[in-house]
Amino acid sequence: MRTLLLLVAALVLATPGRAQDAQAIIGRSAKVYRSLRSLSADFVQVINNPMIDSAESKGTLVQAGPAKLAMRFSDPPGEAIVIDGQHIWVYTPSTVPDQVLRLKAPNGGPVYGYNLLAWFLDRPAERYKPSFLRTEQRNGQPVDVIQLIPTVPDLPFSKAVIWLDRGDGLPRRLEIQEESGASRTLDLSHLRVNQSVPDRTFTFQVPKGAHVVDQ
Repeated sequence: MRTLLLLVAALVLATPGRAQDAQAIIGRSAKVYRSLRSLSADFVQVINNPMIDSAESKGTLVQAGPAKLAMRFSDPPGEAIVIDGQHIWVYTPSTVPDQVLRLKAPNGGPVYGYNLLAWFLDRPAERYKPSFLRTEQRNGQPVDVIQLIPTVPDLPFSKAVIWLDRGDGLPRRLEIQEESGASRTLDLSHLRVNQSVPDRTFTFQVPKGAHVVDQ
């Protein structure tokens, strides 16, 4: 009985520390993320939608500052999401081969709609309650696994889990439970930071034969 009481007491005493650690861990990562001039990574994304099916995609993600992002897909080939600072371009030839969506980018701040990293690493203390889940090894490197629960209304996520590298503080994996019932995972590898990024990276060329639909 004495051993059990000591164990319970230890768990109670550890809980505040773990919550504090979660705040410190996600706070450090947010600070690192917002200080970057650029971030490039290879990605693998899996979307599970109970109304449709699961879909896997892969490609390269490049971000420069809060307003420019390019996700260019190698599978499905040719697909792209490009944010040039003024517009958001979405091209999915695997489903609609002759159409490009063009949306007006909002003024000020990150374009959260297509920038999953910004959703969770731009001022996370203002919109999430973090909790420490565990520590893991990914590719031989220790990562802290943090759960994020929204604390403000109108976010499209009910829960997210983010894997943060202990060395550089940057994310290696995201798991997102969306309000729609779909779930999404995003695995990042071969991260490159603060490299020079050509302007053409964030220029979308409308493919021949495709028409632009403004939304």
